[in-house]
Amino acid sequence: MTLIVYIAIYAGLLIFLIGCVRRVRQYARTPIHLRWELYPVPHEAPDRVAHGGSYFETGDWWTKPQHSNHIGELRVMIPEMLFLKGLWEFNRRLWVPSFLFHFGLYLLIGAIVLVGFGAGFPLLVPSLATSGFWIVLAGVYHIMAYAGATISVAGALLLFLRRATDPALKNYTKPADFFNLVFFIVAFGLVAAGYFARSPQSAGVGDVARGLLRFDRTLHVNPLFGLGVILSSALAAYIPFTHMSHFIAKYFTYHAVRWDDRPNVRGGSIESAVAEYLTYRPTWSAAHVGADGKKNWLDVATTNPAQEVRK
Repeated sequence: MTLIVYIAIYAGLLIFLIGCVRRVRQYARTPIHLRWELYPVPHEAPDRVAHGGSYFETGDWWTKPQHSNHIGELRVMIPEMLFLKGLWEFNRRLWVPSFLFHFGLYLLIGAIVLVGFGAGFPLLVPSLATSGFWIVLAGVYHIMAYAGATISVAGALLLFLRRATDPALKNYTKPADFFNLVFFIVAFGLVAAGYFARSPQSAGVGDVARGLLRFDRTLHVNPLFGLGVILSSALAAYIPFTHMSHFIAKYFTYHAVRWDDRPNVRGGSIESAVAEYLTYRPTWSAAHVGADGKKNWLDVATTNPAQEVRK
């Protein structure tokens, strides 16, 4: 069981990283979006943000350097990432289960980071291995892990019930949504149950982390706890290849769609990209567009399909 647990963790982490890199490349290579043209954007100067303005207001703006207000972006991003501010404002009924689910995940991720730090750093600096700091650290990541698993499972259960009973979510709910939530509930539930049910001689979280770094096969891992770890590793590997990778998409949605106010100057990168896009031959089924796969976007954009029909 110990060897299988180690292989599952390493494989899950590797596949997760590969999947995330693949998603980033996929989103980064997509064509330029249509501008939202909604102002202000958070990286504008504070005085312009106050009245909903933009650097486009200034005379000869194309001749002046742009300055980004990264603090303004962080003021929007952090509340959205940590507290789902947009969901709180626009769909408060869904906010409670979603917040519980996501915040529980954040606590679990934080606990995993602390476990890795607690297992790896003493190996690099053996003289510090007996420090009382590691006892305190172990207490912190245990509390975070317990709270994270409990909160996340509770949120997943509430989301499952909401999707199953709320008619407003019917059109947005597919079998995969239920499967994903059950996957989280079962994986985290098994980890928690196995950890609490293990004997004193069985390896704990810190023991598994240290054994993972040393590839120590002498550890005894509780079968139920080991199964939970294996399923959790499989879940991590699965996430980047599903719509649950929206944590990656969200970055591009904000920075490359909602907040993209780069100037389209003559001879610039946007102009050359759009020139390339105009050569694409769309095959949309909507008859009013006239995208039959023979015309390129330039032809479609310069043709009035309504006039052609009248002819």
